[in-house]
Amino acid sequence: MVRQLQLGASISLLALILLTLAWETALAPLRPGGSLLMLKTLPLLLPLFGVLHGKRYTYQWASMFILLYFTEGAVRAWSEHGLSAKLALAECAIAFIFFFCAIFYARLARYKTL
Repeated sequence: MVRQLQLGASISLLALILLTLAWETALAPLRPGGSLLMLKTLPLLLPLFGVLHGKRYTYQWASMFILLYFTEGAVRAWSEHGLSAKLALAECAIAFIFFFCAIFYARLARYKTL
């Protein structure tokens, strides 16, 4: 079960990185040719190493950190239309999947190390 949660968190984090980068550069940027909002992808790289290597502490803080992306997706899904709103809903869904996997991984990994 712990391995599946780690895999789910890793895949969802990578998917969120790819989604935010594609969204702000090519799919539906605020300005033609891309916008500086593509820089919101950079903070997602901070927990990447720890998540891929199963570091429990990284899962703990990243589960709270990812809520910023969930919030941004919810606000943009509410305020925007068309493809951008759909991408925002996808951001919410992926962030929720990561959050779910991360909190349960952190909980179960605690018992694995005892």
